Amino acid sequence: MKAYLITTGSIFGLMAVVHVWRAIEEWPNASVTPAFLLGMTALIVLPGLLAWWAWCVLRKLQGGQTKHGNQ
Repeated sequence: MKAYLITTGSIFGLMAVVHVWRAIEEWPNASVTPAFLLGMTALIVLPGLLAWWAWCVLRKLQGGQTKHGNQ
């Protein structure tokens, strides 16, 4: 389970960072329409939230295992 959460968190985090970089690079050339803004927002926020979720679950999983291991 740990490997899955680490892999998922890393991949989705990397996707969010790449889309932020892509938005910065394409901003001067793109026609700024509501569709462009909503699309880029979705492509940044959704992977970012999934990465955050995976890391939070991993932290809770590791914290719970250390507490049980010390008892």
